[in-house]
Formats: sequence, structure tokens, C-alpha cells
Amino acid sequence: MPWDANSSRPDSEATVLVRSGGGSSTTEVTQPTGGRILIVDDDRVLLNSLADFMRREGHEGIVTTSVTGALQTLDRNSCDLVISDVKTPADSDFELLRAVHQRWPDLLVVIVTAAGTIESAVRAVKLGAFDYLTKPINEGALRLLIQRALRHASVLRENRALRRQLEDRKKLDNVIGQTYRMQRVFDLVEAVADSKATVLMHGETGTGKSLIARSLHYRSHRRERPFVEVSCGAIPETLLESELFGHVKGAFTGALADKQGKFRYAEGGTVFLDEIPCASPASQAKLLRILQDKQFEPLGSNQTFTADVRVILATNVDLQKEVAEGRFREDLYYRINVVNIELPPLRERLADIPILAEHFLAHYCQQHGRRVLGFSEEVLQYMQRYHWPGNVRELENCVERAVVLTRNRHILKEDLPPQLLQTVETKARLLAASTARPLPLKDELAEPERRIIQAALDANEWNRGRTAEVLSINRTTLYKKMKRYGLLSPNGGRC
Repeated sequence: MPWDANSSRPDSEATVLVRSGGGSSTTEVTQPTGGRILIVDDDRVLLNSLADFMRREGHEGIVTTSVTGALQTLDRNSCDLVISDVKTPADSDFELLRAVHQRWPDLLVVIVTAAGTIESAVRAVKLGAFDYLTKPINEGALRLLIQRALRHASVLRENRALRRQLEDRKKLDNVIGQTYRMQRVFDLVEAVADSKATVLMHGETGTGKSLIARSLHYRSHRRERPFVEVSCGAIPETLLESELFGHVKGAFTGALADKQGKFRYAEGGTVFLDEIPCASPASQAKLLRILQDKQFEPLGSNQTFTADVRVILATNVDLQKEVAEGRFREDLYYRINVVNIELPPLRERLADIPILAEHFLAHYCQQHGRRVLGFSEEVLQYMQRYHWPGNVRELENCVERAVVLTRNRHILKEDLPPQLLQTVETKARLLAASTARPLPLKDELAEPERRIIQAALDANEWNRGRTAEVLSINRTTLYKKMKRYGLLSPNGGRC
């Protein structure tokens, strides 16, 4: 039945706190459960009635008589819903609604209006109000509207939290590495992320090419547009062209309807093409045209589309060799080889293994609800002696397996995959057998000396001067040893 505002008063058991300031009064009725709802109306009798209703429904009600009081309250409190009378004083042209949507875009607003001003409520909804109520207020309608609004607010919060988690996963901060070569990769990503340059990445499977591609996209001005990843090796050659560029109905057997390709879907964003050598010659030709002219046609169509898309590519094979053997277009190779990012395999990043392992340990302990404090020293030694053919992805899987299986406070040797243990121990036996006959002292010390020099170079960012000082040798001696052990950095070493 319709709400009789004059018949309702706050219950004596309600906790009432009256605040004054800024020419308005604010009354807060505190409740421990339900949603937090701000009610704005210049009719104090109606405010008291609504406050009593909120208390009985298990919500926390905050009531105020003006726009100024409402904005001050929202500055101090996080609310789930605002219920506002469209005739609130000084609320000309929906001042409160506009202010809320500008400063708190996810906060829902419900407009209350007299029956004679329904057109104002409709206009408010068009301006972004969640819904509206007409006076006299029906208790049942109000209850249902609040329930619906709070459910919607909860979904908005969950989506916002998921977006934050997704953004965190996309940040370069989650690409971990402290070795010199990884720092060079990070510097390069920072330098080219917001440019239009095509990027070609080379690295073995599992080295993090997809993560770097996402970092490039989400650190650019295209971050709000789609990021589309296509694994060219996972799509049959006959379908790849259609997948990338789309097709029209009847273009080939089985094409029963028009299809929008990845390049049209990613308009304004980024397309990441992994395993690009697997692309068919026809796809390579169309890709070259997109890179040069920004244009393409779907399969079976004469209509030309323009593609405002940044292209990032990746390969785990030597593209120059593919070009020389006629399996990859030479003109396309030179067109995509604008910025080249080389991702080192994990076996060449030994200093990063403990850091990566600890990162994955924390992640999977949280995901699986386990409490594991760390790795034994023996486990870390096994990890650094293994060659990791699957690179970082294999290390991640190894750590997750250990977290799930261990019954100890630390990851121990028996928690590692049997294949890893067998490989490392077999390698150790073969090494021991090959060195069973005594070797000259110089040869015996060569490998330990190489590891010491490499660790010192990594720790000092390959600065020869600082490294020589740490090792207490002169720079000339250091250079000769680096050359002997094949440790010259990619750019010839920094002075």
C-alpha cells in the first residue's frame, strides 16, 4: 500500500547521530548489515520515514536535506546507493546526479519524483540515473528496487575488482627478471610501447612472449581497445586467412555466413601473431599489405577495409633461415623486423630462477590455500642445474605441482618432478665420469671461474669497471677472461 510519510517515525532503538555544517543537517542511522544508502530530500518527515524503513530492512541509512550535504557525506563515506528527490533545493538541472556521475561513476542513483513530474524522472534516467520512484512511495516497490540496485552495485564492484586483477596481470611488473639481458628487454619495452612501430619477438617456447606483447599493448595509448592474440601454429593453414581477415558467405565450402576476422575485431587495438612462420603464403601477402597500406579484403569479398591496428609478432625459429630456405617472404621479414626483442631462455638466466620460483610459490599458495614457506637449498640447486626446455612456463608448472603435492613447510627434493631429478642426476653422473681422470688445475677451475665472473657481471649490470673492482682484478684481465669464456655482453660490454 502507498507510503504515508506522516505515520512513520524513527524507532527509539535506532542509533541516531545528527551532524550540522555547510548550512545543512545530516542524520546518520547506523546499521551493521545490508547496504549503505544515502537519502537526499528536503522533507524531514519523509527522511525520518525512509531512515526507519532502512533500519528495519537491515541497511545503513545516511540522510541529508541538500545537495551540499550529500556531496560532503559522499566525500566522507563510501555508499552503495543514492536515493534523491528530484525537487531537492539547489538541485537545478540534476546537479547532484551530474556531480555523482562525474566524481563516483559507479555509484547508482535512484530519483524520487512526484507523479506530476514523471517526465523529469525519465529525463534523469536518460542522464544516467539507475531508476526512479514516484510519490507516494510504495514500500514493496522500494524494497524491490533497493534489492535490485544493491545486486547491480555488487556486480559493478566485482567487475571492477576483476578488471584490476586483469590489469595487474598485464603489467610489465609481472614479467620478472634481474639479469642484464632481461633488464635490456624491459628498457626496450618501455621505449617502444607507446609507438606505432611493429615489434618482432624471438624466443623459445615458454620465454614469455605473450606477456611481453600484452605489456606493450597495455602500456600504449591503445590500452582501452582490444588485444587479440592469434597462435598461427594452432590454426590449420587453410583456415588461418579466414581467421585473420574474415570471409563472406559462400567464400569456400562450409562458409555458411559472413565472419568478421581478427583484424576487424581488433580495430584501434593490437593484434599479436604468435608463431608467425606458420602463416600461409596468402596470409603473409595480406599481412604485408596491412602493414604497408593498412588495407585488406575478407576472403571472397571485393570490399576493402582499413585496419587501424598495431601488429606484434613472435617466432621461436630463426626467421632469416626461413627466408633463405624460401619458407617466409623476404619483403615481409624486412617489413616486420623494425624493433626486435630477443627473449633469452631460462637456462641463460640462472640468477632469475630463485626469484621466479618464489613469485610462483606465493601465487599458487594463495590460489590453492596452502602455506609453504619456501624452497630448500637443495631444491634451488636442482632448479639451477636443470636446462628447462619449457623455460618459464615449465618452471611455473613445476612450482604449482610442488605446492599441491608437498606436505612440508618447505619445498623439498622429493616434491620436484621425477624427470627433472633424473635429468639433473644423470648429467651429474656423466660429468663425474668425464672428469674421473685428473685434469690440469687450470681446466678444473675454468667452469667455477666462469660462473663467478658471470654472476659478478649480472650483479653489476655488466659494468666491467665495477665488476673488475669487485673481483679484485684489472679490467684487461677481466676482458680476456670474458672473451675466453664467451661472456661478452650482446653490445660488447658496458664501460
